[in-house]
Amino acid sequence: MTLTVCIPSSVVRESTDKREATHKLGRIARAAVVFRADRLVVFPDRGGEGRWGEELVATVLEYAATPPYLRSEVWGKRSELEAVGVLPPLRVAGTGSGPERSESSREGIVTEVGSDGRVRVNCGLQHPISLVVPPNMEVGEGERVTVRLSSREPVRARIVAEPPPGFAVQRADLASTLEAPDAGLRIGTSRHGAALSVARLDPLVERIAADGATVAFGAPERGLPAILGLPPETIAENAAGETGTVGETELADTANECDRSDRPGDQPGGFDRWLDSMPNQGTATVRTEEALFATLACCNLR
Repeated sequence: MTLTVCIPSSVVRESTDKREATHKLGRIARAAVVFRADRLVVFPDRGGEGRWGEELVATVLEYAATPPYLRSEVWGKRSELEAVGVLPPLRVAGTGSGPERSESSREGIVTEVGSDGRVRVNCGLQHPISLVVPPNMEVGEGERVTVRLSSREPVRARIVAEPPPGFAVQRADLASTLEAPDAGLRIGTSRHGAALSVARLDPLVERIAADGATVAFGAPERGLPAILGLPPETIAENAAGETGTVGETELADTANECDRSDRPGDQPGGFDRWLDSMPNQGTATVRTEEALFATLACCNLR
C-alpha cells in the first residue's frame, strides 16, 4: 500500500517571515513521517501563493526529508534554507530495524565510482565505505542510494534496490497525481465534505489498508475546493447525498461508497471521497498542518 499526501504550493501563504514558514513546513514533514507517508507531493497553486511559493515549500521539505548526515553535502547553502534551524528532528525509523532484526536501512550518497564495480558511499558512518554495486543496477557519483547495514563494527553493509526510509518529495500537478496507478483511494479534505463518523471509519480504513490512499489538503483561507475552482455547495451536495441513517443502513451505505474500484474519481475534482475529518471543530478554521495530523491519524488506523 502507498500513502501519498498532497499539499498546495500556497500552504505558507499567510506566513509573515521565512522562519514562520519553515516552522510550519517542519510540522508538515513531521506528520508525513509519523504516519508513514511514502510521498509528499507539492502541487501548484500559483494564484494563492503569498510571499513564498513552490520553490521554498518543496526545497524545505526536501531538505527535511534528507538525513542530517547528508544535508551539508547535498544542499550546501541556499536562500530557501536560511531558517532550517527551526525544523524539528524527524528521527525516521530505519526500515527493518528493531529487536527482532539486526539490519536497518540508511540513505547514502555515492562519493566516488570505481572501475571494479564498487563505489564509495557516505551513509553517515565515520568514513565513506566501499560497496559492491548490485547486478543490473547503475549508480553515478552524487546519486543517492539505499544501504542495508547489518553491522557497524566491523562494518557490514550492501546497496539494495529499494526506497530509503522516510518519504520522498515530488513536485507534480494534482490531476496527474490522482491518476497515478498506485493512487489508491483518492480523498479530498474539506469542511464541506462528508463528516467522518464511526460508521464511515471502518470501511474507509479497510479500503486504505488494501489499496493505499492519496489525500489532498488545502491552504490557509483557501480550501481545496477554492484551489480547484469548485463551488463549496457542489462538495456539500455530494456530502449530503452520502449521509445515511446511523446504524446498519449507514454502515452498508458507507461500505458501498468506499467500494468504488470500478468508478475511480467520480466525485468533483477527480476524487473518490470528499471528507471532513474534524466535523466538530472548535475553531473557525483549521490549519493545514493540524488537518494533516487529524486526517492521517484516521487513515493510519487498522
